[in-house]
Amino acid sequence: MATLLTRNQDDILVAYFQDVRIIDESRINNLGKEMMELVTSGSHNRIILNFQNVSFMSSAMIGKLILFGKKCKTTKIQLRLCNINENVQEVFDLMKLEKVFQVVENEEKAIESFSKKSWFGG
Repeated sequence: MATLLTRNQDDILVAYFQDVRIIDESRINNLGKEMMELVTSGSHNRIILNFQNVSFMSSAMIGKLILFGKKCKTTKIQLRLCNINENVQEVFDLMKLEKVFQVVENEEKAIESFSKKSWFGG
């Protein structure tokens, strides 16, 4: 069973996590594979990971996210994370993941953020 649901929005791939609690090792491994396939398929250069359903994730899942973020960076894919709840945000803050990921409040703002130009090239 797929652990990510995806859709296209304005040439942006939006991926939704289906699990509320991402703690099971086999699910985490499946998610890791599915996320890497989003990169290796090469069909999109902009990806949003939407966490609207997720209320908790284990440190093993954080590790998969970091690997995914690095893979996106090396393949020149722009990545945004959105709809992160308070519990998950606390972990992101503790681990200083705002230095690794661009976290945006919601999906609409994540989509808008791709079209904004910045001093650093977007």
